[in-house]
Amino acid sequence: MEETLAKLDAELVGLTPVKRRVREIAALLLVDRARQKFGLSSSRPTLHMSFTGGPGTGKTTVALRMAEMLHALGYIRKPKVHTVTRDDLVGQFIGHTAPKTKEAIGRAVGGVLFIDEAYYLFRQENERDYGQEVIEILLQEMESERASLVVIFAGYSDRMDTFFSANPGLSSRVAHHIAFDDYTHAELIQIADLMMVAESFRFDDAGRDAFSEYLALRMEQPRFSNARSVRNAIERCRLRQAKRLVELQRPLTKDDLITITKDDVYGSSVFDSAKPQGDGADADETG
Repeated sequence: MEETLAKLDAELVGLTPVKRRVREIAALLLVDRARQKFGLSSSRPTLHMSFTGGPGTGKTTVALRMAEMLHALGYIRKPKVHTVTRDDLVGQFIGHTAPKTKEAIGRAVGGVLFIDEAYYLFRQENERDYGQEVIEILLQEMESERASLVVIFAGYSDRMDTFFSANPGLSSRVAHHIAFDDYTHAELIQIADLMMVAESFRFDDAGRDAFSEYLALRMEQPRFSNARSVRNAIERCRLRQAKRLVELQRPLTKDDLITITKDDVYGSSVFDSAKPQGDGADADETG
């Protein structure tokens, strides 16, 4: 368990409240195991969870580490996360939804079922929407399979609040609500540095300053996705670096191959002030 928690600390920049909550859950489960050894009777802790926050804030990574921790402590049989969205659960015609939902649950039993953008299961404007059938099945399975299945609902905070308020039975079965805040500019720079090192790249000084400037601009534009947008931006920098190196038409050094310069960053359309915000940006940079 300590190895899993250490891995979480190493993988994710910031997110102090999230990491603290994960450690609290770990402590709860350790104490529960200790009580069992002394023959102290108590019900199994409710482990269903809700992860709320914007895209690219580490929700999927924390779900994976949570599965490893629950497995290490003996609360689930396998350290696996089965990720689904509405399309994986909701059918297109009568009688199609229940089999799809039960198939997804069947694949997750023994581990974690991670439902991303879970609020799409509830469409208040459509009383006949099949998503309500999914919710009813989940309510049954979360109770009957609570000894072998952990369900994690994930999505934007405001939409998840509406989702749970409209489904009190579901809300009562979710014991742990964990909020993932957006990363700060400084944290995103740290994330970029970690990503670069992992891929054997580095910014030179001017390139790092340019990327910092890029992030400040990109964070103000629509559809910014935290660490996901950082990763995509780095991929675009690598494309521009590759084009620049090929055009040098000379033997390349190791330093050439690993260094991202300011020119590789400033090639982004984010810097093109003549375009409206979000218009014409690189495909990755709008995500």
